[in-house]
Amino acid sequence: MSNSNEKMSTTTRLRLSGLVLSILLVLLSVIGVATKGLNFGLDFTGGYLTEFTTAVPISEAELAKKINYYHHDDFTLSAQSSQHFQLREAEQASTSPWLATLTQDETLGAEVLSSSYLGSQVGDELFEQGCLALFAAMVAVMVYLALRFEWRLALGSVVALMHDVVVVVGLFAWLQLDFNLTVLASLLAIIGYSLNDSIIVGDRVRELLRLDSTTQQASVNTVINESIKSTLTRTLITSGTTLATVASVWLLAGAPLQGFSIALFVGIVVGTLSSICIAATLPQLLGLRHENYQVKVDEQSQALMDMP
Repeated sequence: MSNSNEKMSTTTRLRLSGLVLSILLVLLSVIGVATKGLNFGLDFTGGYLTEFTTAVPISEAELAKKINYYHHDDFTLSAQSSQHFQLREAEQASTSPWLATLTQDETLGAEVLSSSYLGSQVGDELFEQGCLALFAAMVAVMVYLALRFEWRLALGSVVALMHDVVVVVGLFAWLQLDFNLTVLASLLAIIGYSLNDSIIVGDRVRELLRLDSTTQQASVNTVINESIKSTLTRTLITSGTTLATVASVWLLAGAPLQGFSIALFVGIVVGTLSSICIAATLPQLLGLRHENYQVKVDEQSQALMDMP
């Protein structure tokens, strides 16, 4: 019995420590967004994007120095490899002959792979529609959780979802990674993934709380610990296999899906953390009791007995 109690108290301490860590991550994320802001990609800001390769390896700094001789406006150069580069410039950039001059430089052997343009008005519309989709997804999730769980468990799951989205956005703010449409799509995927984890834990907690009164000797804290322990293996296996897939996309799919895979990878990690340390722990701090679900079961039983 003493060993069991020790394990339970250790699980509780880990849950509470994870909750404190989650709060710190949210605070850091909010500070990052407020002070550094998001580095919106071409999808939202509008402008020109040129992708090209060079025949010889060259460093990003050296290539940027060369382009500065021909380019008279601000630009952002990013290296996908030592011979593969992307250059982004604002919509108001002048038509400087940098590209023609660069391709004529025989020492580089530059070859243009693609060149695209997106207007700022289209970018604004895409941003508004993306945010609207994110808001609609959150509202739908909140309605679903309100119907499925008692309000304490539902609130814990909603807070866990918001935590995951805020932490991922904060990471992109601190690292100044491109925030584009693929990243916005990954946030929607993170909401769905984190919701699944939270529901698995919440359903197990609800099942144990609904046991009849003769088995209600265990405290709510013990019930939550047992629920987490019984679902932890499934959660870790699911998260592990998903992380392996996302990591493959991150490493092998190239620059277009890099932001998407980074956001999804981080979202899965913090989503697993939040489903244990927020979705399951917050209801306990809000006063979750056996009676919250036992009363409902008793009412349903009475209704069945009253039926003719």
